[in-house]
Amino acid sequence: MRLFLLTSLTMCAFAANSILNRMAIESGVSDPAGFAVVRVLAGAVVLAVLVLLKGGVLPLRSPRRIIGAGSLSLYMIGFSLAYLTLDAGLGALILFGVVQITMFAVGAMTGATPTARQLAGAAVALGGLAYVLWPSGAVQVDTLGAALMVAAGIGWAAYSLAGRSEPNALEGTAANFVVALPVTALALLVAGGTWQMTGFGYFLAALSGGVTSGLGYALWYRVLPQLAPSVAAVVQLSVPVIAIVAGILLLGEVASVRLIIGAALVLGGIALAVQRRT
Repeated sequence: MRLFLLTSLTMCAFAANSILNRMAIESGVSDPAGFAVVRVLAGAVVLAVLVLLKGGVLPLRSPRRIIGAGSLSLYMIGFSLAYLTLDAGLGALILFGVVQITMFAVGAMTGATPTARQLAGAAVALGGLAYVLWPSGAVQVDTLGAALMVAAGIGWAAYSLAGRSEPNALEGTAANFVVALPVTALALLVAGGTWQMTGFGYFLAALSGGVTSGLGYALWYRVLPQLAPSVAAVVQLSVPVIAIVAGILLLGEVASVRLIIGAALVLGGIALAVQRRT
């Protein structure tokens, strides 16, 4: 039960990231590149302070930072730039689809082969997510945007897999954010990202970075060692659904029959994938 509650709290934190991002970008108080940089900066500051207050150290020179910080930078950069040209729903499908494939494939290659039940659950959940998020009408996919989102998906999958062997979740997450900060900022500025942010935009980005990203990612690293790669991949499919429901409750967005059916499929698929054989 404790693992279920911690995992659910982590997924809610991830969904809150999506809500804060949408609030900032869609309202025009922040641009994607600026939001991403401030998000990583806030996460690095909050996590580093927490580590130091607890008397810990930041393992900045650990070889783990190559994968941890590198994959975090790849995710942040790809995600931010992809949404400049990609539809939000289609982008989420590409992101989580790539995360699924990558984590299942790596799990199979490292001996954690997914069961038929887990594969079926993943298929049902991903199908439900596609039903909810697939754009209506003709779909025009920007090739560069799709490629960037694929890179982001690979980055997040690698970041999640690296967390399974991180000895200290808080210190490892803090070090990843600190090392990823200059890489992410430089890449986004070189890529031509604009910097147009209001005071409220800075607040939303800082809240996303310091709380829902920084603390949420640290909690994710805490629960990952207790989850099989296939289970860790499938439960993340709940994030877009939680974000959509939160948008209905907090942003006044409209619920639809399509959403209810899709959400039921996602949750049913997750339940099928994580259920233990008795």
